[in-house]
Amino acid sequence: QVQLVESGGGLVQPGGSLRLSCAASGSIFRINDMGWYRQAPGNTRELVARISQRGRTNYADSVKGRFTISRDNAKNTVYLEMNSLKPEDTALYYCNANIIPRSGFTFDYWGQGTQVTVSS
Repeated sequence: QVQLVESGGGLVQPGGSLRLSCAASGSIFRINDMGWYRQAPGNTRELVARISQRGRTNYADSVKGRFTISRDNAKNTVYLEMNSLKPEDTALYYCNANIIPRSGFTFDYWGQGTQVTVSS
C-alpha cells in the first residue's frame, strides 16, 4: 500500500539546476529518515543525501555545497535541490524512506527512480 513516487528528473546542461521531489502515499503512521541515492551505469548505488524526521542532514562529499535536501512532513515529501550540476552527477536517482505503516513495523521503501542526465 505504501509507495514512493519521484519526479523532477531530466536533461540539463553542466552548471544547471534541477529539483527532485518524492512523495510518499498510502497507509502511513510515521516517516522516519528519508533520503536520495543514485546509481550510474556500471556503478553501485550510493548515498547522495539523507534527512531525519526532525531535519538533521548528511551528504555525500561529492555533492556537499551543491545539493540541498529538505522535507515537508505535512506533505510526506522529500526534495533534493541540485545546483552546479556536473556530468558526473548523471545517474538514476532513487528516493528512500524508512516508514512505519499503520498496520506493521518499520520498513525501507524505495521509489522507482528518476533519471538525471547532465550533458552539453
